[in-house]
Parts: sequence; structure tokens; C-alpha cells
Amino acid sequence: MLVGVPREIKNHEYRVAITPAGVKEFINHGHKVIVETGAGNGSAISDDAYKAAGAEIVTSAADVWARAEMILKVKEPI
Repeated sequence: MLVGVPREIKNHEYRVAITPAGVKEFINHGHKVIVETGAGNGSAISDDAYKAAGAEIVTSAADVWARAEMILKVKEPI
């Protein structure tokens, strides 16, 4: 399964739906993970940390929404 994590866009929402440790768990169970660039910035998690865990970094939320089979978010889509 391809799991996608878009950047949160609601005002004052700094959390992210998954940490690099969570990405590694999905990868270890045979899934792929894509993360929108900057998704972890509000939680002090760099794109490089997600890459090191095995995620692919994509440039836009549109890429995440178009490609992912399952979306992980903190807040509802707006």
C-alpha cells in the first residue's frame, strides 16, 4: 500500500501525522510512504529524517492526494 502524508495547512497546526519511526514501521511491513516536503517542519522533523526512514519526499500535496492509497493527517482536509 502507498501511504501519503500531506503537510497540515490549518492555522496554528504544527503537528504531523507520522514520525520517521512510524514511516520505518510501514516500510518494514512492506508498504511505501510518501511525505510532502516540509510536512514535519512544525514538529522539528526534517525531510532528511523522513528520507532516512525510507519515505519518498514529494513536492506538493496534490502529488500525495493523487498517488496515495491511504492518507494520514492530523486535521480534516479543508
